[in-house]
Amino acid sequence: MLKGFFNVPAPINEAILAYAPGSKERELLKTALADARSKQIEIPMYIGNQQIHTEKKGRLSPPHDHKHILGHYSIGNKTHVKDAIDAALAAKSDWENLAWEHRAAIFLKAADLIAGPYRYKLNAATMLGQSKNAYQAEIDSACEFIDFLRFNVAYMTDIYKQQPPVSPRGSWNRIEQRPLEGFVFALTPFNFTAIAGNLPASAAMMGNVIVWKPADTQVFAANVIMKIFREAGLPDGVINLIYVDGPEAGEVIFNHTDFAGIHFTGSTAVFQNIWKTIGNNIHKYKTYPRIVGETGGKDFILVHESADVDVASTAIVRGAFEYQGQKCSAASRVYIAASLWPKIKENMLRDLATFKMGGTEDFSNFINAVIDEKSFDKLAKYIDAAREDKTVEIIAGGNYDKSNGWFIEPTVIVVKDPYYVTMCEELFGPVLTVYIYEDEDFDAILDIIDTTSIYALTGAFIAQDRYAIEKASTRLKNAAGNFYINDKCTGAVVGQQPFGGARGSGTNDKAGSMINLLRWVSPRTIKETFDPPKDYRYPFLG
Repeated sequence: MLKGFFNVPAPINEAILAYAPGSKERELLKTALADARSKQIEIPMYIGNQQIHTEKKGRLSPPHDHKHILGHYSIGNKTHVKDAIDAALAAKSDWENLAWEHRAAIFLKAADLIAGPYRYKLNAATMLGQSKNAYQAEIDSACEFIDFLRFNVAYMTDIYKQQPPVSPRGSWNRIEQRPLEGFVFALTPFNFTAIAGNLPASAAMMGNVIVWKPADTQVFAANVIMKIFREAGLPDGVINLIYVDGPEAGEVIFNHTDFAGIHFTGSTAVFQNIWKTIGNNIHKYKTYPRIVGETGGKDFILVHESADVDVASTAIVRGAFEYQGQKCSAASRVYIAASLWPKIKENMLRDLATFKMGGTEDFSNFINAVIDEKSFDKLAKYIDAAREDKTVEIIAGGNYDKSNGWFIEPTVIVVKDPYYVTMCEELFGPVLTVYIYEDEDFDAILDIIDTTSIYALTGAFIAQDRYAIEKASTRLKNAAGNFYINDKCTGAVVGQQPFGGARGSGTNDKAGSMINLLRWVSPRTIKETFDPPKDYRYPFLG
C-alpha cells in the first residue's frame, strides 16, 4: 500500500550517443570492448546472497568471432531452480513491505548507473555477446533500458495514486495494490538487453520476487545487468539469476504451488507450450498465474502508389536489416505498388551495395553476425530453397559464411506468390521477401496482409494519400499492435510507443507502459466505515 507521496523525477527519454569518429564516447566504448576481449571471465548464477559456480560450464563467444572465448558461465540444474524459488520466497515479505519510494530509488539508481559508469561496459557486453553494432547497442542496452527503469517508476507512482474518487461522509474507500501472491518467472530473449533487464525489473518494482532465466546467448550482458542491480541496492533474493535448461527449469517452476506469473519474450511455440502447461497445472497453484508474453512476428511494410520512394526504400532497408533482422519488429515481408517498384528497387540495391558486414569492433560495419549456428543454418536453408525455386528471384545477397562467424548476407527475395513460404513463416534474420502488387489491387492486398500469418506485432504503411492512410489504418487494425505511418516498423520508444502485439504475437500487455505494470499487482479494495449501523432495520420497514 502507498505509504506516502513523493515527487519522482519526471522521466525523459535518454539521449542517444552518436559514437562519431573522434568522439569521447567512441573512445570509451572501444576501451570497454578491448577490455572485455582481453580476458576470460567465469560467470556465476545469483541465488539469494550466493554466487553459485558449478562444474558444468557454457562457453561464451562473439557470434561474429566464434573461435574467441569471452568466458564461461555456470550451468545449473533443478536443484538450483528450487533454491532460486526458495530464496525469492524468503525475500518476499521484506521486499513487498518496503515502502514504494525505496523500491523506486533502487531502480532509479540502476538507471543512473547505466547512464554513467556502466554505459560502455554494458554496451560492450551486448556488442560482443549478441553481435550488435555500436548504435544498435546504444539504443538498446543503454537508452531503452534506462527508459524502461525511469518511466516504469513514474507509471508505478501513478498506479499507486489511483484511488476511488468518492468516499461518502462517514466512510473511507481506498485501493491497495498488492504484489502477486508467490514468485514471478522472467524468461528473457537474446536480442534485446533492455528486454532482458526489464522483464524481471518491472515485476520486481511492483513488489514481486523473481526467478530470472535469460537466453544462453545473452548471459554475457545479463551478468552485467545483475551487477548493476546489486550495486543499486537490490536486496538479496529479490531477483535470482539462473542458467538452467528451459524444460528442466519449467518442470520445477510450473509445478510449484507458489508460481504466480510469467513475464516472457520469445518464440510463439514456446509460449503456447508454457500456456498449455500452466493450464494443465492450474489446480496446483494458490492463485491464477498472470501470463504475460511477447512472442513472434511476421512484420510487414505496405507501400502505396502515393508513397515517397525515398521514404519507402529507407524504411525497408532499415526495418529489415538493422541488427540483422533479429528484432521482433523487423520488416520481413514487403508489399510494393508496381508503379513504384523500379525506383524503390534501384534505391534498395544502391544502399545494400554500401553495407559493410563484419565484427562489431569495427564501427564501419553496419551488418554483423546472426546469433548462433542454429539460426545460421535455418536461414541458409531458406536461402538455398529460394535459390532453387524458379518462381522466385534473389535480387540481392544470398551468400553466407560461418567459417569465423555466423554471417548471413542481407538477402532480398522477390516472389510472385504472396503466400510463398518466406512471406508467411518467421525467419528472424536478414532475409526480406518482396511482393509486387498492381496499383489497382490495393484493397485486395490489405486482405492478404491481414490473413497471411498468425502474427500481429508490427506493421508500417507508406503513403501520401490520406484516404489510403485511413483505409489501411482501419482495415489493418488487428494486424499489428504497433502500426507506423511513413516510417519503418521498428524502433518503438518507451513512453512514446508502448510495444506489443496480439494474435500469435503475444498478450499485447505493452512493455514500457502502465498497462504492463498493472499485470504485476493484485488490487485490494478497502472500505472503512466510521459510524456503522447498529440496527438491521431499514426505514421502509417502519
